[in-house]
Amino acid sequence: MQQLLRRVVPIAVAGLLLTGCSTTVLTGRASPGEGEPVDVVAAQFPITGVSDSAIDQFARNALTDLNTFWAEAYPEFFGAEYRPLENGYFSVDSEAVDESAYPATGIGCEGSPTSPDSVAGNAYYDPGCDLIAYDRALLDELATDYGRFLVPVVMAHEFGHAMQGRFGFAASGRGIQDETQADCLAGAWTAWVAAGNSEHVTMRTPELDDVVRGFLLLRDDVGSDPEATQAHGSYFDRVSAFYEGFDGGMAPCRDDFGTDRVYTAATFASDLDYANQGNAPYADIVGWIDQTLPLFWSSVFPEAFGTEFEPPALEPFDGTAPDCGSLGGDDRDLGYCVDDETVYYDETELTRPAYEELGDFAVATALSLPYSLAARAQAGLAADDGTATRSAVCLTGWYAAQWYNGAFADSLEVTLSPGDLDEAVQFLLTYGVDPQVFPDVASSGFELVGAFRTGFLDGGTACDLAS
Repeated sequence: MQQLLRRVVPIAVAGLLLTGCSTTVLTGRASPGEGEPVDVVAAQFPITGVSDSAIDQFARNALTDLNTFWAEAYPEFFGAEYRPLENGYFSVDSEAVDESAYPATGIGCEGSPTSPDSVAGNAYYDPGCDLIAYDRALLDELATDYGRFLVPVVMAHEFGHAMQGRFGFAASGRGIQDETQADCLAGAWTAWVAAGNSEHVTMRTPELDDVVRGFLLLRDDVGSDPEATQAHGSYFDRVSAFYEGFDGGMAPCRDDFGTDRVYTAATFASDLDYANQGNAPYADIVGWIDQTLPLFWSSVFPEAFGTEFEPPALEPFDGTAPDCGSLGGDDRDLGYCVDDETVYYDETELTRPAYEELGDFAVATALSLPYSLAARAQAGLAADDGTATRSAVCLTGWYAAQWYNGAFADSLEVTLSPGDLDEAVQFLLTYGVDPQVFPDVASSGFELVGAFRTGFLDGGTACDLAS
C-alpha cells in the first residue's frame, strides 16, 4: 500500500445491477482432446539447430498446432490469408551453443545476422526476419519449475507477436500493449487446445494453475515503468490478458487492446515505497482493511438489497479456530461464523505468513473473502457452496478496484501500490484452493483468479449476487 493516490480508472462504487450477470465457471473445459497426442517428426516441421531432446519435440508439437490454429483463425478474425513464418524457427542450447548447427546468418536472416548465443535465457519473435528463436535450456527450466504446458504457452506468446507482424503492432508503440495482447492470443490458443482441437499437444485443468504461476517469472519487476519500450506488464496485467483470451477467444484479443486498456503496472511513488516494495506494516494493513470493508459494503448494500448493511466483526485467532460451525471442526484458517456474525482469521498460520511471503494486499484479499460471504449471508444468499465462493472472490476483485480507484480517499489517504494486485493473484493461487481457507471451492486457482479479475474489471454485476 502507499499513501499517495495515483491514476483513477472509472469503475463506480455504486450502480450495482443484479440482472442477467454471473461469474464464468470453467470447470471441466480444460481437458485433453480425444486420443493421444501425436509427435511431429523433424522432417515434417524443420527447426534449425534442433536437438532430439524431449523439450525440442514438445516445442515442435506446439508450433505445429499453432500453425493449424492460426491457419483457421487468421482469415476468420483478420480477414486475410494466413502466411506461415518466412524464415521459420531456431532452437539454441545456451548451455552448449553449437555454432556449426546454424547458417552464416546464425539465428537471423540475410541482412540481419544474429549470433545464436544472443537468445540465451529468452524466446522471441524477430519481426525483421519473420522468425521465432528460443533457448531450449530456458524452456526445459520452465517446464521443470512450472509444469510442461508453460512451454507451449511461451511458443504461443511468440507466435502472437508473429501475427502482430501481419495485422499490426500497437499504433501507440507501447510495448505493454503488444505483450499483453500476445498473452491474450496465447490464452485463446490454449482454450482451443483445451477444447480438444489440437493434434499434437494436450492439456489438463490443473496445468492452468502452473501456467499462471509461471507468469510470475515472466512479469516485469514490481515498480517498472509501464511506458518503457520493452514493458510486458504486471503479473495481474499478464494473467488477466491470458485469461481474457482463454475465456473469450480471439475477438477480445483483437478488439480490446487499444490505448484505453487498463494496466495496473506502475512505478513507485517514492524511494521509500520502492525500498519496502509498497508494503505497509502488518498492523497498519489490518487496520485499513477494518475501515475499508465496512465502507465498501455500506455503500453498495442498500442499492443492491434494499436494506442497510450491518458490518460483521473481524477477529484474529492464534492457531486454534473458534468452535463455530465448520471452523473449529475442520481446523479452518479463515471463515465467517453466521452464529456470532464474525469473520475469523488465523494470524499464525495464514495472514502473517501470507504477509511475509506475498505482501500486504494478500492480507486484504484473505479478509475480504469471508467478509464477502458475510455480505451474501446478510442478503439471504448462499454462503457455503462453490457458487458462493466464486462470488466472494469476484466481490473481492470489486473491492480491490474501489481501493485502486481511490474510492476511500475521503476517509483514508491510502491506495494500492504497484504489485498489490499481483499479491492478490498469488494469494488465490497459493491459498485459495486450500480447504482450510475455502472448504467449499470446486474451482481451480486459475478459475479463482478469473473471478477476481471479473470483479475488478466489471464490478458487482458480474458476481452472482442474484443467487
